[in-house]
Amino acid sequence: MIRMTVNGAPAEVAADPGTPLLDVLRGELGLVGTRFGCGVGLCGACFVLLDGVVTAACDTPLSAAEGRSVVTVEGLAPGDELHAVQRAVLEEQAGQCGYCLSGIMVSAAALLARDPRPDEEAVVAALDRNLCRCGVQRRVVRAVLKAAE
Repeated sequence: MIRMTVNGAPAEVAADPGTPLLDVLRGELGLVGTRFGCGVGLCGACFVLLDGVVTAACDTPLSAAEGRSVVTVEGLAPGDELHAVQRAVLEEQAGQCGYCLSGIMVSAAALLARDPRPDEEAVVAALDRNLCRCGVQRRVVRAVLKAAE
């Protein structure tokens, strides 16, 4: 049994400790906002926060989450409120297909947690590991800068 906190709530999962964290989040816990992209942690679609650190859930074994805090895109903001990044992405219509956005928003939220007023260069650097094939990077950067206001 693996015990962890997911989006602020305790969770116990009876799965093989080597199971990818992404599979447990989506399949066992029903948190489908986190996406499968490349499977090797290079595209960012599966990013979550593991004790506040941006982490690729596709290649992180469940055992790495034992006793730790996992935050998915669904858990970025408490209750029915949106996180500032989520709200700004909607307001700026920053998404196109949306596949990459959950990982981007997780990366952006982590940036704002450590630097509430980043400049454009810092935003671009923080999102460097997130791949978007639709080409919305400029709109996403604009949304993150708006969220920081």
